Amino acid sequence: MRPLSLPGAWVHEPKIFPDGRGSFHEWFKAPVFTEAAGHPLTLAQANMSVSSRGTLRGIHFADVPPGQAKYVKCVRGAVLDVIVDIRTGSPAFGQWEAVRLDDRDHHAVYLSEGLGHGFMALTDDATVVYLCSEGYAPEREHGIHPLDPALGIEWPEDLTPLLSAKDEQAPTLAQARERGLLPSYEACVSYREGLGR
Repeated sequence: MRPLSLPGAWVHEPKIFPDGRGSFHEWFKAPVFTEAAGHPLTLAQANMSVSSRGTLRGIHFADVPPGQAKYVKCVRGAVLDVIVDIRTGSPAFGQWEAVRLDDRDHHAVYLSEGLGHGFMALTDDATVVYLCSEGYAPEREHGIHPLDPALGIEWPEDLTPLLSAKDEQAPTLAQARERGLLPSYEACVSYREGLGR
């Protein structure tokens, strides 16, 4: 697993073994994950979404503790996956990084607790699976508007974003900060360090 520019985020770039029947790859290996993240992945829930081209999901995050870490992979089609540092006090606060996830290179991303996550479907029927460290808890879930100009995420210009009503009404990063919704970098790092003990 290769660290991304945001602290607490990695990309897994597996070796693909193609042959006349198709291909094979290992999309998750516990020892490799644990060495990179410093703790094992606790699996509490597995999700799957299917999205039409242009669908924009996110930017989503959960209260820390316990937060909700995600290991994300696109198993059909392609998405532009975006991780946003929304942790107050983080040296990378307000920064984002994008990784193309698709059914050709089979990359996966891991984002630890407290990071924001979203993606845009680049193809129809883009199918994304998520391994989550915590189950869905509506009272702890929040969102930031993915088109917040202050974030400046470079979504594909040739696609018209299709948002859910909930994501359409999400606050900007500044509004979320003013409302006290954002996790602190210190709390996130402390929580993550505790997972490795």
